[in-house]
Amino acid sequence: MVDSRIENLAKLCVQYSVEVKPKEKVFIQGNALALPLIKELYRECLLGGAYPIVMPSLDVEYLFFKYAKEDQLRFVPPLQKFLTKEADVAINISCEPNPKRLTNINPEKIAIVRTSRKEIMETFLRRSAQGKLKWVVLPYPINNQAQEAAMSLEEYEDFVFSSCLVDKKDPLTEWKKIDKNQEKICEFLNRADKIHIMGENTDLLLRVKNRKWINCSGKLNMPDGEVFTGPLENSANGTVRFTYPGIVAGREVEDIALTFKDGKVVKATAVKGDELLQQMLKIKGADRIGEIAIGTNYGITQFSKNMLFDEKMGGTIHMALGASYPESGGLNKAAIHWDIVKDMKKEAEIYADNKLFYKNGKFLIK
Repeated sequence: MVDSRIENLAKLCVQYSVEVKPKEKVFIQGNALALPLIKELYRECLLGGAYPIVMPSLDVEYLFFKYAKEDQLRFVPPLQKFLTKEADVAINISCEPNPKRLTNINPEKIAIVRTSRKEIMETFLRRSAQGKLKWVVLPYPINNQAQEAAMSLEEYEDFVFSSCLVDKKDPLTEWKKIDKNQEKICEFLNRADKIHIMGENTDLLLRVKNRKWINCSGKLNMPDGEVFTGPLENSANGTVRFTYPGIVAGREVEDIALTFKDGKVVKATAVKGDELLQQMLKIKGADRIGEIAIGTNYGITQFSKNMLFDEKMGGTIHMALGASYPESGGLNKAAIHWDIVKDMKKEAEIYADNKLFYKNGKFLIK
């Protein structure tokens, strides 16, 4: 018998997150471990009159990076281009059986692949901003992810489903309430020009004039809970030191410290994984901030090494190096969008045009 929370997650996704319509082409991507959720999503799409297409994910990425020559690394699969151009809806299930599989792969190879597929990312982001492609990333709890988060599988299942609110009687109504509350925050920030972030080893000034703050309330990610925008590309000045590791292809880069001048990273260090950090920053556009965001999901209380959850944690901010989301007005283009999280619960403040609106992990907006 299927867990009722899985049924609720599928219904929430199809009916609320991507609002599947009749005759839409819906691509569902996930591996066999997530089969119970894939089936429920497939069922819900059929009931909604859509055309669901399941794209199974196979665990071959390590073999690719180990044996592929440079021309193979640079090859862009036509199927990926087709899906990005033709899908009306894309549902991606986050269910990685071995997040450490690329730990020993040369970071230069990873950078080559990311760079060669820049066009796919740009097409994806452009169609999303135009409203032509609806998408969402969903979790499915498995043992390996539970181990990464230092939980039992049962604990991790509860963590995942409670973060998505699918353990509630009416998850859809709950997310609509969140949407309404976060809209107030966005309305306040949309009037701002300067954003000043202060905290431990952090003093960073950004400008966001005429950029749009996006209310993330379960439409693109589930779980969700953040507000974000794309800062003016040349505006970042100052320093930031991140509390949690940045993760690229399962590899952790710990204790990242960045210094910005006129929008660009001019100094970058990491206690662990510094080589990977430097390699990522060589990617065109990756030395600028594509996104600044504030997490609002206070139901997520611990770092799980899964960015789908971690970037939403209430009491944190995150910044993405690389590509901006066009719907925010951000113009930065890059082959990567790398989210890195900083805790803001102690001795931390954020000002909008010199007005304190966020202190020690809490919003002061009424």
